Amino acid sequence: MSFKVILRNVKKNRHDNLIYFLTMVIAIAACYIALSLGRQDVMLFLRKFESSAVNRLLAAIMPAVYISALLFVLFLVIFANKYQLECRSRELGLYLLFGMKKKQLFLYLMEEALLSAIFSIFPGIICGGFLSEIVSLVTSRLIGQGIISHQSSFSISAVLWTTIGFLVIQAVALAFLGSRLFHQELFSLLYGNAEKKHKTGKIKENAFALITGIALLLITYWLLWNHLTDAGGMIFLLVVLTGITGTILLICGSSRLLSLLATLKREKSTHGLYTFTLRQLQENVTNKYISISAASILMALTLMFISACPMYLSIYRNALDRSTDVYDFTVYGNDKDIKEYLSSEKMKPYVSGLNQMETGQIKSSLTVDWSELRKQVVSALPKGAVDPNTADSNGYYTGPDQAAELNLLSIIDETGSSPKLIPISKYNQLLDSAGEQMLQLSDHECVLYINPDFSESILDDVQKKLTQIATDSEKESQIKIGEDVYSVVSSVPMKGLTADRNARVSTALIVPDNVYQKYVNSDTVEIYWNFCVPKSLFKTDGMISSIMKVNNILYSSGFTYESYLNNFGRQLFRAVTGSYITLYLGFMLLIIACALLALHFLTQMQTTKQRYLILSFLGTRRKQIKKSIYKQVRIYFMIPLLPACVSGFVGMKLMEKDMAPVKNQTAAMNRMNLLLFGIVILVLTIYAFVIAKTADKEITELKWKPNS
Repeated sequence: MSFKVILRNVKKNRHDNLIYFLTMVIAIAACYIALSLGRQDVMLFLRKFESSAVNRLLAAIMPAVYISALLFVLFLVIFANKYQLECRSRELGLYLLFGMKKKQLFLYLMEEALLSAIFSIFPGIICGGFLSEIVSLVTSRLIGQGIISHQSSFSISAVLWTTIGFLVIQAVALAFLGSRLFHQELFSLLYGNAEKKHKTGKIKENAFALITGIALLLITYWLLWNHLTDAGGMIFLLVVLTGITGTILLICGSSRLLSLLATLKREKSTHGLYTFTLRQLQENVTNKYISISAASILMALTLMFISACPMYLSIYRNALDRSTDVYDFTVYGNDKDIKEYLSSEKMKPYVSGLNQMETGQIKSSLTVDWSELRKQVVSALPKGAVDPNTADSNGYYTGPDQAAELNLLSIIDETGSSPKLIPISKYNQLLDSAGEQMLQLSDHECVLYINPDFSESILDDVQKKLTQIATDSEKESQIKIGEDVYSVVSSVPMKGLTADRNARVSTALIVPDNVYQKYVNSDTVEIYWNFCVPKSLFKTDGMISSIMKVNNILYSSGFTYESYLNNFGRQLFRAVTGSYITLYLGFMLLIIACALLALHFLTQMQTTKQRYLILSFLGTRRKQIKKSIYKQVRIYFMIPLLPACVSGFVGMKLMEKDMAPVKNQTAAMNRMNLLLFGIVILVLTIYAFVIAKTADKEITELKWKPNS
């Protein structure tokens, strides 16, 4: 067929079907953003500290993300093309009636689809590139690099892979839909399928479905909140089953509510096409309740995915919050050489608070007996709490959502009978560098060290509980090391032992120096030198830039070292990858849900648009019909959105409950959640508006009665 005809049809379809074009552009932009992740400023920054993790992400995870993106795009393209072909079924039937072979017609449609895809790729890449630049600038600002160091995130390889992938997906989708279309009878293509009859069901049946759906969803929420990890994951499968079934029954049963609303206010039955609007919606919901339920589930998943983004970003904020971190660098190696180098004239401007830290394992011939302290903690357990060391318990777990006594028991048992030891003199140097008051321990006192990196959310409650137990008990909290008895001192500031390596020490015992020398296994002693970068450099160059400058100097020294940026980069890497992936998945699922609703609403409009022509003949004004269409679209989107909001809220609170590091950042998380939810509502509003405009245009093209 002539290229001019194909080009004319592409332009006409793009102009007439805004939903199709909008969906294609969004799909391409989303695919490009996912593939250009490696060019983001934050990823280029992380390569300097977490190069192996970043390279592993780009080499292993990103292909999986690319394939997932193509699968999402495939769903979107199928939904968009399905409606496109159904709208043109009469045109395609005429081609076949005039003698065109199906093979020729398929090639014509394929050429048209590929040309349309090319026209969609250009604005999609522009939108994706613009959004990618914004994201890159925002993350660059967050990590303290500033706009000056920003590098363009535009990626030629991302453009190529996006173009190739989208064209292949477009061809696969059209081949699938075309084969289904050409298996229809010529009469069906020319005149369309007969309008489906719908059965609204009896009142009792619909009421039972509605009540059962609500009950199943309530059971789902209860299981999620209280028993998600029980029965080896079987509860999760049950939650999925009850959640899906409950949503379907709820949507199915709600169709009867629309029928009741249509009959309750008889005085409004014709005013503003009140009854007609609700009957149209009832028919739509009854015929498509499975699809509407699927859209509701996708919306709920969207809300849960995007609410996870602030939680991942809170990990990054925790990395910036150095309330428990003291040192910027830790150097390992020969003690004499390290001390001489760090004290040299070259390093003096960059070194502040140089200290030596030492840890070692207790001798294998000795054991620590926690039984006396455990008894005191167990006796203080609240009603209903079970000692995790008993058969009735569900096992060990630490978290802010459970009693402090249980967390303390878990920490004690994790420390075990062969803990690491820390001399008090070394820990006092750490406290002095942190500006804290130094400790004074007698020969028979010790401190239970709890790494704040692992237990910051429960640390205060655990230390308060230790103090309370010691106060309420007739004798002090005691442990045995060998045959010697020691009292456990509580309410001691807990700080990170090193710049990064302290992550390997979750718990330990801080003991007097003579006790340390007596009990430590000399073969397990680890010594390392810690120091901070002077605060004066932070004021002139900024924290990140100053630490990077010292990092480059140490790199040329040949010493083995770790810096705060290692931990910072690790946390930032988790935050960036987690937030990127959850946001991407969330908004892709949202677009699929919107496309699904759009497809079914406009398809229903195609089969029932003659009713609007009859309304015109009966004297209905054009303005009334337009208001009816807009009201239908609003309610049609609200039906799946309302249960999705409830389910999404429960899922969001469940994630907040399980992600301990974000407990002290609820206000900031709520603000970001409101922003993201506002964007979700904006996307839904845009789609609803475009659907309403498209449906209104379909009705406008009917042969209206004069003066209507």
